[in-house]
Amino acid sequence: MGSFSLIHWIILGIIILLLFGGNRFSAMMSDVAKGLKSFKKGLSEEDEERAREEQQRSLPRNADRPIDVTPEPRRDTVTPPPPPSDERTGG
Repeated sequence: MGSFSLIHWIILGIIILLLFGGNRFSAMMSDVAKGLKSFKKGLSEEDEERAREEQQRSLPRNADRPIDVTPEPRRDTVTPPPPPSDERTGG
């Protein structure tokens, strides 16, 4: 008693189209579609922001700076040999 059959849904659809007109109905549906798209976009931006925050927490503090990969000049830790002695002069 409380359910609609297919014929009832078709009649209801025709009445709605007659009341609102084809142009208004399509405009309303496009507005609904835009609203759904903006809602999904907002959800995805929120997810990206949350992932970015989690990544920031997992990185060390100076991770926002680029890594310096320039080689440092080589420093010899070995002491230089003493100057050669002058054995020929007997000195």
